[in-house]
Amino acid sequence: MPLPCRGWTLALLTLLVGFLIFADISEIEEESGSSGGRGTIRSAVNSLHSKSNRAEVVINDSSSPAVVDRSNESIKHNIKPASSKWRHNQTLSLKIRKQILKFLDAEKDISVLKGTLKPGDIIHYVFDRDSTMNVSQNLYELLPRTSPLKGKQFPSCAIVGNSGVLLSSGCGPEIDAHSFVIRCNLAPVQEYSQDVGMKTDLVTMNPSVIQRAFEDLVNETWREKLLQRLHSLNGSILWIPAFMAKGGKERVEWVNELILKHHINVRTAYPSLRLLHAVRGYWLTNKVHIKRPTTGLLMYTLATRFCNQIYLYGFWPFPLDQNQNPVKYHYYDSLKYGYTSQASPHTMPLEFKALKTLHQQGALKLTVGQCDGAT
Repeated sequence: MPLPCRGWTLALLTLLVGFLIFADISEIEEESGSSGGRGTIRSAVNSLHSKSNRAEVVINDSSSPAVVDRSNESIKHNIKPASSKWRHNQTLSLKIRKQILKFLDAEKDISVLKGTLKPGDIIHYVFDRDSTMNVSQNLYELLPRTSPLKGKQFPSCAIVGNSGVLLSSGCGPEIDAHSFVIRCNLAPVQEYSQDVGMKTDLVTMNPSVIQRAFEDLVNETWREKLLQRLHSLNGSILWIPAFMAKGGKERVEWVNELILKHHINVRTAYPSLRLLHAVRGYWLTNKVHIKRPTTGLLMYTLATRFCNQIYLYGFWPFPLDQNQNPVKYHYYDSLKYGYTSQASPHTMPLEFKALKTLHQQGALKLTVGQCDGAT
C-alpha cells in the first residue's frame, strides 16, 4: 500500500498529475478493479469499529466529492445493513459528473479517433515513455471515426467486475435489466449467466488477456475460442488499451487481424493517451491515493458521464466474503493474486473503500452479495 501523501507532497502531486509517469510494469492488465485477491491477512477482512479508520466522502465548496482516506490497512465490509435501503443520490451523482468533466472528456477520451492518427505514426507508450510503437494499417482501419458513445445517455448502467463474489449471487437477470452493461477483460458469460448475466454493451480487453485466457493463440483451438468469444459480442464496443504499456502490441495486432479477416461485428475503441493520467488526477485530488486506476475504476469514472445511475457488481478485492467464506479472485478461473503485493500497479482495497463510501452516500450502488430476488 502506498503511504498517504501529506502537506506539500499532495499539492505537488496534484499540480504535476498531468505529467506523472507511472512505474514500469509489464501490463495494464491486472484486472478490472473488480477482481478479488487472496494474498491478504485475515485482519483485512474483519470489520472495523474505530471511527478513525473510515473513509468519508466530503463535498467541498467547489462541489467536489472528496474521499478522505483514514487507513489503507483495513476495510469495513458490510455494504448493506439490514436496517437500511439504498437510495440514489442524484445531487451527488451530478456533482461527481461535473467534477470529473474538469479532468477528462469521457466522450472523446474513451477512444482515439481516426482523424487524429495515420498509419506509420509513432506513439510513445503511456507508461513506458522510452518505448514506441507504430500505428499499423489494421489498427488505423479499426479506429472509430466518431466516439462510440457520442451523445449517449443511459438511465442505468451495470459495471460487472470479475470477482468470484459473483458466484451464487443470482445477479444475472438484474444485470441484464440495465440499460447499458459494461464488462471487463473478455470475461466469459454464457456458462455463468445466472450470476453474471449475458448482456454486453461494452467490454474491455487488456492485451494480457490473450496470453492468460487464450494461451497466446498457440494453436487453432485457442484461436477458435477467441473467435467465438469475439463473435458473441455481436455489435458491442470492444475497448482495447493499445497504447498503455509495451509488450502488448503483438497481441493487439492478432486481435485486430482476426476482427478484420473474419468481419466480426464489434465496434472497436482504443482509449486516449491522456485518459489514465486524467482519471488518476481526479481520484488523487479527491484524496484517493491510488498508484494506477484499475479497469473497473476507469469504467466507473467514464460511466459517470453517460449513466444517470451506476450499479457495480463483482467488485470485491478480498479472499473472504462478508460471511468469511472463501472468494475466488475471478469467478471463471483459478488465478491467485496477492492484491497487497508491492509489485502490483493497483491498490484495489483502497479503490473499494472509496467506492463503498460512494455507495453509502447514494452516488452508486455496490452489490457484493446475493441480488434481490435471487434464489
